[in-house]
Amino acid sequence: MADGIPPPGPDPVGPAPAVRPYLVTAGRVADAASGRALPVETQVVATADGLDALGRLSFEQHDIVAACRLPQSIAELAARLRLHLNVVRVLAEDLREEGRLAVYVPDAEATHDASVLRRVIDGLRAVPDSRGVPSDTD
Repeated sequence: MADGIPPPGPDPVGPAPAVRPYLVTAGRVADAASGRALPVETQVVATADGLDALGRLSFEQHDIVAACRLPQSIAELAARLRLHLNVVRVLAEDLREEGRLAVYVPDAEATHDASVLRRVIDGLRAVPDSRGVPSDTD
Protein backbone atom coordinates (compact mmCIF):
# COMPACT_ATOMS: atom_id res chain seq x y z
CA MET A 1 0.00 0.00 0.00
CA ALA A 2 2.76 2.48 0.87
CA ASP A 3 4.31 2.03 -2.56
CA GLY A 4 1.01 2.69 -4.35
CA ILE A 5 0.42 -0.95 -5.28
CA PRO A 6 -2.90 -2.25 -3.95
CA PRO A 7 -2.85 -5.57 -2.10
CA PRO A 8 -3.98 -8.60 -4.09
CA GLY A 9 -7.53 -9.80 -3.83
CA PRO A 10 -10.80 -7.94 -3.54
CA ASP A 11 -10.76 -4.54 -1.90
CA PRO A 12 -12.41 -4.94 1.53
CA VAL A 13 -13.45 -1.28 1.64
CA GLY A 14 -17.16 -0.75 1.58
CA PRO A 15 -19.42 1.90 3.02
CA ALA A 16 -18.27 3.52 6.26
CA PRO A 17 -19.33 1.34 9.20
CA ALA A 18 -22.39 2.39 11.20
CA VAL A 19 -21.26 0.53 14.34
CA ARG A 20 -19.83 2.68 17.09
CA PRO A 21 -16.14 2.10 17.90
CA TYR A 22 -17.05 1.27 21.53
CA LEU A 23 -19.00 -1.77 20.37
CA VAL A 24 -16.27 -3.00 18.02
CA THR A 25 -13.61 -2.95 20.75
CA ALA A 26 -15.90 -3.92 23.66
CA GLY A 27 -15.04 -0.61 25.30
CA ARG A 28 -11.27 -1.10 25.17
CA VAL A 29 -9.06 1.76 24.03
CA ALA A 30 -5.50 2.04 22.75
CA ASP A 31 -3.50 3.30 25.72
CA ALA A 32 -1.42 6.11 24.24
CA ALA A 33 -0.68 7.62 27.67
CA SER A 34 1.26 4.54 28.78
CA GLY A 35 3.12 4.32 25.47
CA ARG A 36 1.59 0.89 24.79
CA ALA A 37 -0.58 2.00 21.83
CA LEU A 38 0.79 0.93 18.47
CA PRO A 39 2.28 3.95 16.68
CA VAL A 40 0.46 4.97 13.49
CA GLU A 41 3.50 4.05 11.38
CA THR A 42 3.62 0.47 12.73
CA GLN A 43 3.63 -2.01 9.84
CA VAL A 44 1.25 -4.97 10.00
CA VAL A 45 1.00 -8.00 7.74
CA ALA A 46 -1.27 -11.05 7.84
CA THR A 47 0.25 -14.35 8.93
CA ALA A 48 -0.55 -17.69 7.30
CA ASP A 49 -2.67 -18.54 10.37
CA GLY A 50 -4.55 -15.27 9.97
CA LEU A 51 -5.33 -15.91 6.31
CA ASP A 52 -6.42 -19.47 7.13
CA ALA A 53 -8.78 -18.14 9.83
CA LEU A 54 -10.50 -15.48 7.69
CA GLY A 55 -13.84 -17.29 7.71
CA ARG A 56 -13.87 -17.48 11.51
CA LEU A 57 -13.08 -13.83 12.28
CA SER A 58 -15.49 -11.01 13.13
CA PHE A 59 -16.29 -8.54 10.34
CA GLU A 60 -13.70 -5.94 11.34
CA GLN A 61 -11.01 -8.50 12.14
CA HIS A 62 -11.68 -10.21 8.80
CA ASP A 63 -11.32 -6.91 6.94
CA ILE A 64 -8.06 -6.09 8.74
CA VAL A 65 -6.44 -9.46 8.04
CA ALA A 66 -7.69 -9.51 4.44
CA ALA A 67 -6.32 -6.01 3.84
CA CYS A 68 -2.94 -6.99 5.30
CA ARG A 69 -1.93 -9.49 2.63
CA LEU A 70 0.84 -6.96 1.97
CA PRO A 71 2.43 -4.93 4.78
CA GLN A 72 0.89 -1.56 5.52
CA SER A 73 0.82 0.91 8.36
CA ILE A 74 -1.84 1.16 11.03
CA ALA A 75 -2.72 4.62 9.64
CA GLU A 76 -3.13 3.30 6.08
CA LEU A 77 -5.24 0.44 7.34
CA ALA A 78 -7.56 2.72 9.33
CA ALA A 79 -8.02 5.03 6.35
CA ARG A 80 -8.53 2.21 3.88
CA LEU A 81 -11.11 0.42 6.04
CA ARG A 82 -12.71 3.65 7.24
CA LEU A 83 -12.32 2.62 10.85
CA HIS A 84 -11.28 4.84 13.74
CA LEU A 85 -7.51 4.74 14.25
CA ASN A 86 -7.81 3.54 17.86
CA VAL A 87 -10.21 0.76 16.83
CA VAL A 88 -7.61 -0.51 14.36
CA ARG A 89 -4.91 -0.25 17.05
CA VAL A 90 -6.95 -2.33 19.52
CA LEU A 91 -8.00 -4.95 16.96
CA ALA A 92 -4.49 -5.19 15.46
CA GLU A 93 -3.08 -5.84 18.93
CA ASP A 94 -5.73 -8.54 19.51
CA LEU A 95 -4.90 -10.13 16.15
CA ARG A 96 -1.17 -10.01 16.96
CA GLU A 97 -1.76 -11.78 20.27
CA GLU A 98 -3.77 -14.46 18.43
CA GLY A 99 -1.00 -14.93 15.85
CA ARG A 100 -3.16 -13.59 13.01
CA LEU A 101 -0.98 -10.52 12.30
CA ALA A 102 2.74 -9.88 12.42
CA VAL A 103 3.46 -6.42 13.81
CA TYR A 104 6.65 -4.47 13.10
CA VAL A 105 7.08 -1.38 15.23
CA PRO A 106 9.57 0.98 13.59
CA ASP A 107 12.78 2.16 15.20
CA ALA A 108 12.08 5.15 17.46
CA GLU A 109 14.80 7.16 15.69
CA ALA A 110 13.09 6.72 12.32
CA THR A 111 9.78 7.99 13.69
CA HIS A 112 11.38 11.33 14.52
CA ASP A 113 12.80 11.75 11.01
CA ALA A 114 10.90 14.62 9.36
CA SER A 115 11.12 13.04 5.90
CA VAL A 116 9.38 9.87 7.14
CA LEU A 117 6.64 11.90 8.77
CA ARG A 118 6.20 13.97 5.59
CA ARG A 119 5.79 10.79 3.53
CA VAL A 120 3.16 9.49 6.00
CA ILE A 121 1.27 12.79 5.79
CA ASP A 122 1.46 12.80 1.98
CA GLY A 123 0.24 9.20 1.89
CA LEU A 124 -2.70 9.98 4.16
CA ARG A 125 -3.65 12.97 2.03
CA ALA A 126 -3.70 10.73 -1.03
CA VAL A 127 -6.33 8.45 0.56
CA PRO A 128 -9.79 9.36 -0.78
CA ASP A 129 -12.37 10.62 1.68
CA SER A 130 -15.82 9.06 1.94
CA ARG A 131 -16.84 10.80 -1.30
CA GLY A 132 -13.83 9.39 -3.19
CA VAL A 133 -12.02 12.74 -3.25
CA PRO A 134 -8.35 12.89 -2.13
CA SER A 135 -7.90 14.93 1.03
CA ASP A 136 -5.80 18.05 0.50
CA THR A 137 -6.27 20.01 3.69
CA ASP A 138 -3.23 21.55 5.30
